[in-house]
Parts: sequence; C-alpha cells; structure tokens
Amino acid sequence: MVRRYDPERRQRIIDAAIRVVGAKGIAGLSHRSVAAEAEVPLGSTTYHFKTLDDLLVAALRQANEGFARLVAGRTSLTDPGTDLAAELAALLGEWLAGDRTGVELEYELYLAALRRPALRPVAAEWAEAVSERLADRTDPATARALLAVMDGICLQVLLTGVEYEEGWAREVLDRVIRPGGGPAPLPGGGSTSLPGGTSVPGGGPASLSAGGCMSVPGGGPASLSAGGPTPLPGGGPTPLLGGGPTSLPAGGPTSLLADGPTSLPAGGPAAPPAT
Repeated sequence: MVRRYDPERRQRIIDAAIRVVGAKGIAGLSHRSVAAEAEVPLGSTTYHFKTLDDLLVAALRQANEGFARLVAGRTSLTDPGTDLAAELAALLGEWLAGDRTGVELEYELYLAALRRPALRPVAAEWAEAVSERLADRTDPATARALLAVMDGICLQVLLTGVEYEEGWAREVLDRVIRPGGGPAPLPGGGSTSLPGGTSVPGGGPASLSAGGCMSVPGGGPASLSAGGPTPLPGGGPTPLLGGGPTSLPAGGPTSLLADGPTSLPAGGPAAPPAT
C-alpha cells in the first residue's frame, strides 16, 4: 500500500492536540485521542511524535506564538516616547479581553512544565524572548521582573476570576520600572504605610530617615527627637520637654535632644526649662 503524501499532517496533529487539551485538559491528552481529533491513523501520531512530551512541546511552542504576536504587533513598546508601564498594562488588557480559552490553554500548557521537565526549555524560550523585547526600553533584570509581574497579574485574573484593572496594573508595573519614583497610590485610595509607623493618606510622599527625620512636602524638614515634640515651621515658639519656650529663627528647623538643651542653627541660646 502506497502511503499518501500529506505534508500538513504533522501540523493537523499539533492543532488537534491543542483542541484536546482545551476541551479535556492535559489529563485527556493521548496519542489515541489526538488521532481521533485529527482524523488520522493512530500510527501517524506516534510517527511524528514518539512521546506525549514531544507532542506537548510542539503544542506549547505553538500556543506561545499567540502572546508573542501580540507583543510584536505593539510597536509602541519600543518607542522611548511612550509610557512603558501604560503600554504593558494595555497589552495585558487586550490579551485577557481576547480569546480567553486560548489564554487559559496557553497557561495550562505553560504550567505543565512543573511536572514535565521536557516543557521547561520551551517555557524558558518564551520568557527570554519577551524579556529581550522589554529590555530595549529598560535593563535585562528589570525586564525579567516586569515579565514576572505580568505573569502574576494574569494568573490572578485567570485563577480567581477577578476583573482585570488596567489602571492598577499600570501603577504596579511602574513601581518596577521606577522604584525610586515615589510611592504609587493603592487601589481604592488606601493609605501607604511608611517605615517608622508613619501613614500617609492616599499614598502621598513622605520620607523618614534612619534618625527619625521626616520630610513633609511644602513644610520643610522637621527633626524629631526620641519622644520629643515636633518643631513648628514659621518661627513660632516650641515648648521644651520641661515646659520652657524656645526661641526659633524664622522658618529654621530645631533639633531637640533627648535630655539636653536645644541647639539652634542660627546660634541663639535656648531658654532653660522652668523650675
């Protein structure tokens, strides 16, 4: 019997494997189930793919092409004049709003690498390709971090059913890109907790130094002693621990020591505590 020439058969088998995984999960994948779905003889599946891992590798590599095409098509990702965090957040929104079954299938095959080591090189290839694309706008370490955050956001949406929030995703991604750019607002307008127990409503900036010095926007630096009162800008008198007034230069900060006299930047003596 002469074998019929069928150059597309291998591709039909891969397509069938993806459909089987989409309908039944990886547990439902077998050479027999794929042969039936592709309408080819069972021997054809084992001829092109000796093991199920070989078939899964081909299916994962093809599934990964969906996100890769989306990334390649967004040319603004490489434009230095665009907001990278906003572009990535919009990219995720476009992907998750598209063919959700295809997204879920891609992640199912991707996560199968946990149990099937043969799939790990393909998963690594995908991560490396996307990271290289993002590294054009940042550095390799930040690019990998961005991809990890994007993966986490997508998994949360897929596994918990929560609605994707593009604005929140943009803020989170921006923190990775610009960690020194100040705290970003939290979803829902919550407060940002700072080291030292200081809470700034709405995520407003306030920096605390190791010595207890807080920088307040618009108000100049204020030096805080251990348990002492906070000096007031504008030159008003500030009571010392013992109750005596302190003379301040106009607008100058006052350093209060834990148990000693007050030191003024302009050099004026401080009135002693009342006895």
